[in-house]
Parts: sequence; C-alpha cells; structure tokens
Amino acid sequence: MAKFLILLVLIVIIGGTAFLATWDMPPPSAVTEKVIPNDRFK
Repeated sequence: MAKFLILLVLIVIIGGTAFLATWDMPPPSAVTEKVIPNDRFK
C-alpha cells in the first residue's frame, strides 16, 4: 500500500510539473501607469 501511495504522489508531482512547464498562461492585460515626480531625477 505504501508503494502505491508513493507512486501516486510521484505521478501527481511529475504531472503537475509537466502541466506548469507547458501551460501557455496569458500575460496580465491591465494597463498600469505610474507618475514619477521630476524631483527624483535631480
């Protein structure tokens, strides 16, 4: 029973790693603007 659980955990870890490595996650689409004061460049 212990061998089966270890094998199952390994399969889940390897499958999750493969999924994350091949997943084409879209980049965030929110536009961000930050105003930097001119005093910072003096």
